[in-house]
Amino acid sequence: MEKQQFKAESKRLLDLMINSIYTHREIFLREILSNASDAIDKLAYTALTDDKVGIDRDQFAITITRDEEGRTLTVSDNGIGMTKEEMEENLGTIAKSGSLGFKQAMEKNEDIDIIGQFGVGFYSAFMVASSITVISKKYGEDTAWKWVSDGADGYTIEETTKEGPGTDVIMTLKADTEDEKYSDYLQEYEIRSLVRKYSDYIRYPIRMEVTKSRPVEDKKEEGAEDSEENASPKYESYQEMETLNSMVPIWQRNKKDVTDEEYEIFYRDKFFDYNKPLRIIHSSAEGAVSFKALLFIPGKAPYDFYTKDFKRGLQLYSSGVMIMENCEDLLPEHFRFVRGVVDSQDLSLNISREMLQHNRQLTIIARNIEKKIKSELKSMLENDRESYEKFFEVFGRQLKYGTVADYGAHKDACQDLLLYYSHKQGKLVSLKEYVEAMPEGQEKIYFAPGESRERSAKLPQVETLDKKGYDVLLFTEDVDEFVPQTLMTYMEKSFCNVSSEDLGLQTEEEKKQAEQKAEEMKGLLTFVKETLGDQVKEVRFSENLGSHPVCMTPEGGMSFEMEKYMKRANPEFALSVGRILELNADHEAVKALQAAMTEDPVKAKDYAQLLCYQAQLMAELPLEDPYAYTELVCKLMK
Repeated sequence: MEKQQFKAESKRLLDLMINSIYTHREIFLREILSNASDAIDKLAYTALTDDKVGIDRDQFAITITRDEEGRTLTVSDNGIGMTKEEMEENLGTIAKSGSLGFKQAMEKNEDIDIIGQFGVGFYSAFMVASSITVISKKYGEDTAWKWVSDGADGYTIEETTKEGPGTDVIMTLKADTEDEKYSDYLQEYEIRSLVRKYSDYIRYPIRMEVTKSRPVEDKKEEGAEDSEENASPKYESYQEMETLNSMVPIWQRNKKDVTDEEYEIFYRDKFFDYNKPLRIIHSSAEGAVSFKALLFIPGKAPYDFYTKDFKRGLQLYSSGVMIMENCEDLLPEHFRFVRGVVDSQDLSLNISREMLQHNRQLTIIARNIEKKIKSELKSMLENDRESYEKFFEVFGRQLKYGTVADYGAHKDACQDLLLYYSHKQGKLVSLKEYVEAMPEGQEKIYFAPGESRERSAKLPQVETLDKKGYDVLLFTEDVDEFVPQTLMTYMEKSFCNVSSEDLGLQTEEEKKQAEQKAEEMKGLLTFVKETLGDQVKEVRFSENLGSHPVCMTPEGGMSFEMEKYMKRANPEFALSVGRILELNADHEAVKALQAAMTEDPVKAKDYAQLLCYQAQLMAELPLEDPYAYTELVCKLMK
């Protein structure tokens, strides 16, 4: 019998596949089972469209047979089968989807999952099999055919016998090596696990003979006495055909037919999270692209959620067969906490990753999913505030990151979902709630960054705004300050950092009076600046200090909290912000300083230094010389 050769490109790809190492060899079983399911689909469709075809749909099944001694794994179906010509067409050429990308990746020696990316289908079996035999009989034909190949050397086709229509794929597994134990794929547990993982929702039963045990009666000999050993139950092993897959995905069922308990069991088993999800989104869409989605908003973050090791994405299915475990393109980064599955019959099972990235259907699905998630979160915010605040405590930081990421490209999806602590109301509020509660005359959204709410609330500027009846949002996370810089405005209101920007409270007349007072007391400002030297960039008066004598503000709009963050993130290139010392001209401590300038200049210098130390401490800035501060306090107390 003459051996036929694969086409040139197919031969090169197959050779690479057989002789290279991949991390997801296990997907071969998914491919073979999917092919079997497709073959049954074709015969089932023929039966629907041709009255002459007498097929009992309940008899359709896929059978897996293990032969550990012979090292063969066989997948059989009773589908439509193949003729000799169809064997040559279907098995003689590897699908060209992704061929170029495959070869380029291999040249770079990348560790890749070729199945999910390049659609090599049936030939993935050669990653685990040294040879493959396919026996197939087309429905309605009298002749069966046998296709045999041991890989890149080619294949043979010859006539054979087979009782009924369908296909048997017989894989002889490779010998075990130190790095790879191919015999694992003959183990009952491994096969059961792979079927549940990748092919659980194939619509036809996937059956396999499994080993079970049952108790048997132990017949005692006459006269034998009862003993503990005789009293223990006896068991015997037996073989039984078992269906390995559940066949009907929970997301394919109508929402009203699924109980909360069923949702929770599915979520726990699928995503290994034993905490109840906060929200469940079960949706379907029909139209240009049809798909079903079952999404979960977790109640607790995975341990690695805020690390680079966390894998975002949804499980992507095509007609119940998983084609990608973490499809990142379906889930935007700002909603990376969502878990779930998406199933679309409009996507090819063997679609490659590079095709997915430019796939119009996938883009439509992703946009729809983003809208669904935002709508669910907004509903929770408005109708179940307690649950939303629990959610925000866990994942709020991610929404803030999403707001500022990509120069604010996703801010419309995130900004309405943000919460900040309100100094005036003493609780978390949304930006919308803050603006709607603003009194007449307030034109800015005020915020105060700090290491804690308690400290920020004591800032002199917060006290001034509080007396005015204006609220202040207390920021405590590193990312918080980047949000107003990204949004610029919200509901046509600009943001104002109370620690570094003009509060905008003075009228033009008040500004003129302040300038006049500064001119009259210019000597005090000059004295303090000369005393402090390079410790501060400037000394000036401020009308925003309330009952406080002094405060330290940053130069140029960048806050001290931002400076601290930059030093933590990249200490080698971090810049220090200029310090501006602001004085309250009406405070008794500043008046005492002014009086000491003429009565006791040495003491006046000590007062100036003490006020600088106080301003640094209030701004949560480290003192360069704490001992000098302590000695100064003790000196002034004597």
